[in-house]
Amino acid sequence: MIKGYQSEIIKIYEDIRREEETALKKRKQEIYEKIPRIADIDKQINTLCVHISISSFKPIENREEYLKNLKEQLTDLRIAKSELLVSYGYDINYLNLNYRCKKCKDTGFIGINRCDCYKQNLVKLYYANSELNQILKVNNFNNFKYEYYPTGRTSDNIKGPRKNIEEIVKISMYFIETFSTSTDNLLFYGNSGTGKTFLTHCIAKELLDRGCLVIYKTAEELIKNLREVRLENNSEAEDLLVNCDLLVIDDLGTEQINNFSKTELFNLINRRLLKGKKMIVSTNYTLEELSKTYSERITSRLFGNFTLCKFYGDDIRVKINLNKIKSQNL
Repeated sequence: MIKGYQSEIIKIYEDIRREEETALKKRKQEIYEKIPRIADIDKQINTLCVHISISSFKPIENREEYLKNLKEQLTDLRIAKSELLVSYGYDINYLNLNYRCKKCKDTGFIGINRCDCYKQNLVKLYYANSELNQILKVNNFNNFKYEYYPTGRTSDNIKGPRKNIEEIVKISMYFIETFSTSTDNLLFYGNSGTGKTFLTHCIAKELLDRGCLVIYKTAEELIKNLREVRLENNSEAEDLLVNCDLLVIDDLGTEQINNFSKTELFNLINRRLLKGKKMIVSTNYTLEELSKTYSERITSRLFGNFTLCKFYGDDIRVKINLNKIKSQNL
């Protein structure tokens, strides 16, 4: 979780504005040296703006006529300035302050509401400071290998691991492509080492690359964060957990399970469902073990509001390790 992410984002915007103001000063210096007449025009414009501003405090006869005259002069000067710039081959807006986001003018806010660019900066900030930044360089769809899943059917399964994972990947791709329009959530469950975490990483990378704010937490980390929210009144952590575009809860069942963790986990899942915010939960537990471990309030939401995807097959981690040992002995 990003500590003090708000202050870091504010600094991003401050740096942007400072860079653009510095760039504008350099452009003005360049133009003033090349076209001194524009420097004179800017002085006249500044003087007129001051007169217009202080006119509201002075008793002036025919105030409306006086202001109209000043504004006409101001317009004429601005037109003359633009014509000079164009005549020397410059863009008409060359001496205007550039905004990287014209909606919020590089403040991050439109009124009291966050601009779209705020979330984009938050995604970059979280991604850069997250261990996901390194993990997702390896764990992504480019490196997803179906050959780790046997093609034959097993004695207790109608379809084999290969066919099963192909269907789960299709569900995952549909989840990604319809992310902004559907209400789907995903529950990955099954034996350890069958690719649940790897696939959640793949999905996370795709959505992060598309500008979505993805918060990835192990169940143990999540409970620690929820404890901070309650005991330390950490509103920033709460905001991220409740309002991020996608919350991934990995290894559900590995956390310390008690009344606090059950209550806070239910509250978080329920709040996100009510807000229509997406989640992916992965666990090594069976559905029966989940029902025995967690309250009915939690499991009813997991089983009723999530697409259930069962993983099975050989332990891929063991298979990869054995292949490494074989290659070293050749």
